[in-house]
Amino acid sequence: MNLLKHLPNAMTCGNLLCGCIGIVMTLRGHLDTAAWLIGLAAILDFGDGFVARLVKVSGPFGKELDSLADVVTFGVLPAMIVFQLCWFQGLGPISYGAFLIAVLSALRLAKFNIDTRQSDQFIGVPTPANTLLIAALPLMARYQPQYDAIWKNDIALGMIIAFAFLMVSEIPLFALKFKSFGWSENRIKFSFLIASVLLLLFLQFAAIPLIILLYIILSLIFNEQTRA
Repeated sequence: MNLLKHLPNAMTCGNLLCGCIGIVMTLRGHLDTAAWLIGLAAILDFGDGFVARLVKVSGPFGKELDSLADVVTFGVLPAMIVFQLCWFQGLGPISYGAFLIAVLSALRLAKFNIDTRQSDQFIGVPTPANTLLIAALPLMARYQPQYDAIWKNDIALGMIIAFAFLMVSEIPLFALKFKSFGWSENRIKFSFLIASVLLLLFLQFAAIPLIILLYIILSLIFNEQTRA
C-alpha cells in the first residue's frame, strides 16, 4: 500500500520524462513524435491528480513537482515545437519569439499555485490546453496535409504565439470537475464533451484547435449565464 502512495508522483515524473524526450525529438526534427509524447504527458498530468485523490495522498510536494514538470512539458516543449515550425517557414530570428510561450507558461503555473480563485475554475487558458493546440500542428502536418494551407503561414504561426497570452489573461474558464452528473447543472460541460467527441470523429487532429476555441466560447457563455 505504501508503494501506491508514490504512484501520483511517479506519474508526474513520467510527465516530465515525456517533456524531456519530446524536446530531444523536436531538436532532431521529429515533431510528430514530440506531439505524441505531449498527448501521453497530458494523460499522466490529468491522471496524477485523480490517482492522488484515489489513494488519499495530498500535500505541497506533489503540487510543486507537478508545476515543475509542467514548465518543461507544457512550457519549454511547445515553445521548441513552434520555434522549429517558424524556423522551417523561413522566419529567421523572429522564430525566437516562440519562447514567449515558455515564459508565459511559467508565469501561468506560478500564478495558478497562489491564486485561490482557481479551485473550481481556471483563470486564463490552462497550459495543457495551449500545448495540445500546438501539438496538433505537427500531427496535422504528418497525417492531414490537406490542412497545411490553413496554418503553414506567417500569420497563423504569429496568432499561435499570441494565443499563448491567454494563459495569463483574466478570462474565467470552467473546469471539467463534476460535483454531480445532472444535466441541468452540467449542461455546458456535457455539451462541450459531446461536441469535442464529434469534432474528433470527423476532423481528427484538425479538431483540436477548434475544441480549444469551443472551450473558451462555452466558458464565456457559462460566465454570462452565471452572472444573470
